[in-house]
Amino acid sequence: MSDWLELDAVAWRARATQGGAALCAGVDASLAAIASLDGQVQAFAVNLADSARERARALAQRLDAGEIPGPLFGVPIALKANMCLEGVETHCGSKLLKGYAPPYSATFVQRVIDAGAIPVGMTHMDEFAMGSSSENSAYETPRNPWDLSRTPGGSSGGSAAAVASCMVPLALGSDTGGSVRQPASFCGLFGLKPSYGRVSRYGLVAFGSSLDAVSPLARSVRDIEQLLFVISGADPRDATCCDLPALEPGSGDPPEATSLRIGVPAEYFGAGIEQGVRETALAALAELKKLGAELVPVDLPHTSYAIPTYYVVATAEASSNLARFDGVAFGQRASGDGSLQGMFAATREAGFGEEVKRRVLLGTYVLSAGYHDKWYGRAQRVRTLLRQDFERAFEKVDLIAGPTSPTTAFRLGERNSDPLAMYQADACTVPTSLAGLPAMSLPVGFTAAADGTQLPVGLQLIAPALEEARILRLAALLERATGAGSQRPPLAAGEFS
Repeated sequence: MSDWLELDAVAWRARATQGGAALCAGVDASLAAIASLDGQVQAFAVNLADSARERARALAQRLDAGEIPGPLFGVPIALKANMCLEGVETHCGSKLLKGYAPPYSATFVQRVIDAGAIPVGMTHMDEFAMGSSSENSAYETPRNPWDLSRTPGGSSGGSAAAVASCMVPLALGSDTGGSVRQPASFCGLFGLKPSYGRVSRYGLVAFGSSLDAVSPLARSVRDIEQLLFVISGADPRDATCCDLPALEPGSGDPPEATSLRIGVPAEYFGAGIEQGVRETALAALAELKKLGAELVPVDLPHTSYAIPTYYVVATAEASSNLARFDGVAFGQRASGDGSLQGMFAATREAGFGEEVKRRVLLGTYVLSAGYHDKWYGRAQRVRTLLRQDFERAFEKVDLIAGPTSPTTAFRLGERNSDPLAMYQADACTVPTSLAGLPAMSLPVGFTAAADGTQLPVGLQLIAPALEEARILRLAALLERATGAGSQRPPLAAGEFS
């Protein structure tokens, strides 16, 4: 197949801007890869091949007419199925929203379009972003390109699988408790959750309003940086969006690591972390030390409370957000017993999957009279303690590092009967979500599964609020020194021959 597919987005844009014919050839290469591979990977919920070719032809004409190309000009991009793209089905992995097409585009989606990117499809996901394996979907379950019997992670598994299999160089996902970072770790990608408020949430179908973060996935640090630049910045349509300009990409080579202090929390290397994951993460830290960084032990003593805190806060917000899906304004409707309340109940019973029902019921309970302060109020107080843990740690260090996920990609179906085991997949990512901090997973190596399959391992870098630049600079340094992220899964690599 085409050598276009080996390019990252920055190189793709450079090649596409050579002329309209080149731009169209690149888009055709991406669409051909989707046609060839997606039957196995099952990343895409909606294929936008026709509109992508039409947009490519229009951009080609503008380029040949002398238009100055934008920062993502001609680059194919995949969008998670909870992101509004005008006129395109946005079903959020749910039967309830089957056929729903929003009448507008999300702010961040419009920004990537204005930058010249070409949406080629909407990707499969856990229903309403509730899950860690992408199996909680009413539709197809995406597969991990490194081993098709394993999960690509969740809830942004389709977006991660699309990039890892080289069908697209870029994708957007949403990260509420680790839903971009964990798939990035499982699929050998770079995935950045920005600070809460760095990117507008207008047009992202809400799960947890104080937690959701639109997040980029890519195969290089510079691609993450470029996509974050495009989607970040103030937005008057989102009151929670920071009134800050877009985060400009850094210039020149990344700085040396000799002045950096990297915090290493014992809580992220203890019980529950697979031996191979621990060893690979420690080897990456040793590489940082070799480059000159100082490794400093730090304490994050409330980490063990993060998962129960998250599953109170996030479910409470989900209960509130999903109340709008009642069969009146959006999606499918069931008649029930003919009464209004009967219609509401029948619509939700028929439309929501089991995991969504579980979380909505839990969230409704913790917000109910007599239990609000006992559960939701207490969780918010623990959330404050978690944030204060990070604040104290950042008084001593510039960044914090540890494994992104306790395990490598597990087999599909392996945890479906044990929700608590599934929830533990986010044990390392949930604390930063509750604290609203930026965090990035970057590929740092492989470890062998029990059957000998080599699976990717991710290292998570965490920075103080709005300090994404620190993460990007260190990630670029490690990428340059180790070639992190340069390997491709056999599924994709075989197509290049």
